[in-house]
Amino acid sequence: MGIQADKKFTWVIKDFNSLDEGTEIYSDIFVAGRCKWRLMAYAAYPKGSHKYKCGKHLSLFLCVFDSEYLPSGWRRHAKISFKVANQIPGELSHMREAEYWFDQKNTILGFKSMIGILEIQGNGIMVTGEVKIVAKVDVLEFDGEVDVPEETEGIDINGFQVPASQVESVNSLFEKIPGFASKLSPKNPHLQNTYLNVVLNLTEILCKSPEELSNGDLAEAYSALRFVTNAGFKLDWLEKKLKKIGETRLEEIEEELKDLKVKCADMDALLEFLR
Repeated sequence: MGIQADKKFTWVIKDFNSLDEGTEIYSDIFVAGRCKWRLMAYAAYPKGSHKYKCGKHLSLFLCVFDSEYLPSGWRRHAKISFKVANQIPGELSHMREAEYWFDQKNTILGFKSMIGILEIQGNGIMVTGEVKIVAKVDVLEFDGEVDVPEETEGIDINGFQVPASQVESVNSLFEKIPGFASKLSPKNPHLQNTYLNVVLNLTEILCKSPEELSNGDLAEAYSALRFVTNAGFKLDWLEKKLKKIGETRLEEIEEELKDLKVKCADMDALLEFLR
């Protein structure tokens, strides 16, 4: 299973320790840059014999979906970022980045040695047998057709031009809180939609369990909340939820700032908000 948000795709590998040697596993299909992709992971061990064999590591790749059905001569230039997430708030995750040209001969590209298996089994990366992978894919250019046509026309919802992919989410917001955008000041439709996208992303973030949110996530959420409330959105329910989550972390956030000896404007503002 996986969760997609904008250019990011989150894949949770369940029962990681039960994966058989030599077994390739694939994520759900997701769309980035109007192209369809999926992730492939492979746990490689020294005694194994496999085309992706790379020692005692997790291999992680980005795959072009249904590449055999694409027209001759297609190419895609993509910048990819993979994160093996540390599920303990405040702890560092393991990240790798690269740029690749995908074509008929190179449909699966990535990292043969993404992270050591022993690193996964400790330090908060694997929790209750689950490993969380976050992939970000930016398609820089392409030759040939793309998989998903561009949405050229929006659907009007209370004055917002909303793409078809967001209609359900936006309708849900207006049904639950009819007047949440009544004081929105910008009249430019593009600026309105920018604010609306921030609200949608903020709602998705705060729907996660508190354990999934790092202190940095909370600081970014507070910054986004200030951004859209200053524009005129009425988001009392999100403000209450952020405050409830943050109050349990107040001491931890203060200690983190003290240890790092770093002054972060968003984090400082969040502390003031929580106090």
